[in-house]
Amino acid sequence: MAVAIAITAALLWLIGGSGLLALTYAGGMAAIVMAILASTKLHREVQADVAIHPDWSVTGAAIENSRRAIAITDRANRMTCANTAYGEWFENEVTPFDLSLDEDSRRRLLEGARQAWREGSVRIDKLRDAAHDPRWHVRLERAGRGEDYLIWRFSQIVQERSSEIISSRIGGPFGSVFSRAGVELALVAPDGVIEAATPGLAERATGMGDISLVGQEFVQLLRSDDRDRIFFAQEGQQGTPQTLVRIPLDNPKGQPDREGREAPSLMLLIDSGVGIGGGWQGSGKAAVPQLEALLSALPLGLALTDRDGRFLYANSAFLRAVEREEHGLPPFPSDLVVREDKAALADAVRRFAKGAMASGDMAVRLAGDKEEPVSIGLAGVRGIGEATVLLSISDSTEEKRLRRQVAQATKMQAVGQLAGGVAHDFNNVLTAIIGYCDLMLLRHTPGDSDYDDIQQIRANSNRAASLTRQLLAFSRQQTLRPVILQLPDVVSEVSQLLKRLMGDKIEFSIRHDRELGPVRADPQQLEQVIINLAVNARDAMQSSAEKAGKQDWKGRLTLATRSVSARDVRKMGIDIMPADDYTVLIVQDTGGGIPQQYLNKIFEPFFTTKEQGKGTGLGLSTVYGIVKQSNGFIFADNVMGPDGRMHGARFTVYLPVHKGELPAPQRKDDADETASDWAGGGKLLLVEDEDMVRAVAERALTRAGYVVTATSDGDEGLAAVVNGTEDFDLVVSDVVMPAMDGPAMARAIRKVKPDLPILFMSGYAEEQLRNEIDIENMYFIPKPFSVQDINAKVTEVMSKQASRKT
Repeated sequence: MAVAIAITAALLWLIGGSGLLALTYAGGMAAIVMAILASTKLHREVQADVAIHPDWSVTGAAIENSRRAIAITDRANRMTCANTAYGEWFENEVTPFDLSLDEDSRRRLLEGARQAWREGSVRIDKLRDAAHDPRWHVRLERAGRGEDYLIWRFSQIVQERSSEIISSRIGGPFGSVFSRAGVELALVAPDGVIEAATPGLAERATGMGDISLVGQEFVQLLRSDDRDRIFFAQEGQQGTPQTLVRIPLDNPKGQPDREGREAPSLMLLIDSGVGIGGGWQGSGKAAVPQLEALLSALPLGLALTDRDGRFLYANSAFLRAVEREEHGLPPFPSDLVVREDKAALADAVRRFAKGAMASGDMAVRLAGDKEEPVSIGLAGVRGIGEATVLLSISDSTEEKRLRRQVAQATKMQAVGQLAGGVAHDFNNVLTAIIGYCDLMLLRHTPGDSDYDDIQQIRANSNRAASLTRQLLAFSRQQTLRPVILQLPDVVSEVSQLLKRLMGDKIEFSIRHDRELGPVRADPQQLEQVIINLAVNARDAMQSSAEKAGKQDWKGRLTLATRSVSARDVRKMGIDIMPADDYTVLIVQDTGGGIPQQYLNKIFEPFFTTKEQGKGTGLGLSTVYGIVKQSNGFIFADNVMGPDGRMHGARFTVYLPVHKGELPAPQRKDDADETASDWAGGGKLLLVEDEDMVRAVAERALTRAGYVVTATSDGDEGLAAVVNGTEDFDLVVSDVVMPAMDGPAMARAIRKVKPDLPILFMSGYAEEQLRNEIDIENMYFIPKPFSVQDINAKVTEVMSKQASRKT
């Protein structure tokens, strides 16, 4: 371009003979060329910048969709863009890889993402949330100029009520098909008002097809003659008789659902007199195929029987409800129920088949589920061939689950109260045994003939004390020392021990979620929870391998922590767990899983599936008690594989996130320092209703240099303080006593001696005791205790009182 300008300028100079003109032309052309080059360079730079930094706000506006949650991620799995629905369903900052899913759904999601990067697109159905409920379908598609992005399109799985499904269908083409065949349908509310109807019903009932029947009373459309035949009121007896069939929807008993709504009914009006061309025969034999087509389209379980009570037909929903999808129908309805209900169901079917048209329901127990009764609805029908009885059954899976949860919670509470009472009484016996052993050991030295025997008695007593602590843990009455902690720190403390416990055949892995909230719990007790669950998983994997005859087997134990928000809890729909933020511990193994009949029993004390002598049956009950006393929740379920078989068991522990202020740090050695400095005696009032415990404590404290006044109940203790001449320095009292108990006595004493300290002895939890007894200057020692324990505790309390006075 520069050469062309120079040649042109030279020609102008030669032709025009003016050098100034040629120079002016060359300069102007050079300026124009430079401007063009600069503009081209700027345009290229802008295009390059757009390519490097795309405008995601435009993309976000393009993917707005209220029915689908859409997100875009790059190859580094970072979220680049998401629409409003994604932010409402999930959290904007949460990538699809971090959604709250169960283990199987999380694995399928990761595999699907890898497949989408390889093949361009993939669809994943029925992703389940943390409660294992199917919630979403997702389609992944690779996109972008360099195919560097994945587009995630989530759609929700919506479960509609059967009445809502029917209402949306019968008013359209679906209902027109039945109107042409002589069948009219109406969805009728419990108060008799029509909610939806087929197009032909308005024409038959009013003579005009363009009138809506919604809001009108269904019974006003019909009339009956002296032979109980039903006709349309508009047609009168000149019309053809109608067969009326009522099908209750959602709830055969007509009770309100969980939202307080009563279920409507589906009314079928079947024309029994149309000629051959109309599709129905006067005999009613041709009605059965059309009726079966209708029943198969309904979500309610429905079946037809003949006059002899034999099954003629059942739709797929009925087969699912009675768990006969694979085996098909038996000959008679009575074959579906337990032996005790066979005669009653058979008589009911025969009664509805031969009597007047009526409807009712009865509770029976299915042969496949003998514990849970179900409600079967029966209705007599006429004029549709051989069919004389219509049976209906609803899917009560959710109702069964809620009943089981309530029954299990009630049973666990009752067993916990029993276990706590037994442990409390046994602690008194152990306190006496351990105390007398300590007193005997003071008179014997190592090498004496009785010394080893006394030590053996004491060791076995301590072992029995550990069993009572497990019972108290199950009944949520043990003494906990909760602190604010991070769950991964507790897992880290026991990880090395767990690796040794698992051995070489079990692979042990730990996964922690990010941004876990702190929890308030006893770290030692949480360690016990983790160890018990891990040992239980190890034994389950080993037992599964032995039953399968495998010698060279391998297992895998996974410990994982996760953060679950209150929104996730609401989506899970667990009624017994409040919607709050939780930090979750998951312990999952690859054993044989938990048999279904044991899932409701595994947390009961002394329940075990191990061989005799290989387990106490208190491991999981201890876990249950510790978790519940920490205000948490624990659930057990089985991990199902793609083949439909159990691939292991999973225990999930939910601990509420602590949202209060962190407590100020305390010095652990303060009590020890003050106790070691105390060397003086004192006057003690000992109140204990158990003679053996009172005798041991009195002898131990007397040997330690204290002057002890012993009483057997709260009334005597109060009288010793109020009416006695002694000025006591400390009251040592039991909590549970006949007549006046320890707390009542303490409150009465404080009215006379407001500064007198009180030391309670109890096998119940200290935290529970402090919640029930709100008084100052109160101390606690758990039972069972040794002679050294009670001496040290009394010395500690006396030291604190002395330092308080100074």
